Amino acid sequence: MTAKWGALALALTLAVTGPAWAQEDPVAEAIQDYLDFATYEAGIILPDQITEEMLPSVTFIDTRDAAQFEAGTIEGAANIEWREIPARLDELPEDGLVVLFCNTGSLSAQATFAARLLGRENVVVLQDGIQGWLAR
Repeated sequence: MTAKWGALALALTLAVTGPAWAQEDPVAEAIQDYLDFATYEAGIILPDQITEEMLPSVTFIDTRDAAQFEAGTIEGAANIEWREIPARLDELPEDGLVVLFCNTGSLSAQATFAARLLGRENVVVLQDGIQGWLAR
């Protein structure tokens, strides 16, 4: 069998059976299940969507490192570095809106994804991060 036909056979097998890793790995299966049902807006909030009336009930978590946090953050924000979110999940309120942010939203998006996979549907990422917040 040539490499071309071998690749075609592999592609057809995967198309019929689905990715083998998802069938054997419960973490991969949980991720896929989440992605299958998540909407495009799930887990995201824009700076302009947070109104003055909402502010008292929002918990802001700055997911940048301590030096960046100390240099300036959103008023009232706590600091939990993005990689620590799964291990420190119990520090995030289970009720109310919890907004994670970093500089632009990319690292805090990963932390938000992890928190949501771990069952915290009230956790969202601040689109465009603190830069977007300051520009609003």
